[in-house]
Parts: sequence; C-alpha cells; structure tokens
Amino acid sequence: MMKPTHSIDDVKAAIRGYYNCPVSVRVNLGRNKIVRFNGTLSGVYPALFTVSPDDKNFLGKTAYSYSEILCGSVCVRPIG
Repeated sequence: MMKPTHSIDDVKAAIRGYYNCPVSVRVNLGRNKIVRFNGTLSGVYPALFTVSPDDKNFLGKTAYSYSEILCGSVCVRPIG
C-alpha cells in the first residue's frame, strides 16, 4: 500500500481556501464515466463540502467528503 502524500487536514485547509470562489469539479464515477462541471464552493463543513453548480439543470451529486479528494475520485480546482 502506498503512503498518501497529503493528509485530510491538508485537503480541508485547501478547500477552506476556495470558499465562495468559482471552482471546476471533476468527478470519476467509475467505468470510464467522468462528470465535469463548474460551480461555486458554497459550504465547508467538518466532514464534507458542497458545491453549487452554475447550471441549474445539473442533476448530479454536489456534496463531497474530503476523503474522496484523497482517493482521487473528486478533483476541485479554482477557476482563474
């Protein structure tokens, strides 16, 4: 097993820095299914964070845990 290069605390600090900023989100759903969307990081909580999509018709999941970033299934990047 590989040792992770970041910890949950590092991920939480990075996400806290993106609060109320426009972000680009990439979610790996498995079996070569990837969803990408732009939105605003709207909530930062102890166990998860939420993203409000710019597209009002978006039907996907918008709340993610910090461990999903560590596992690589979710990638959040600031826009701009």
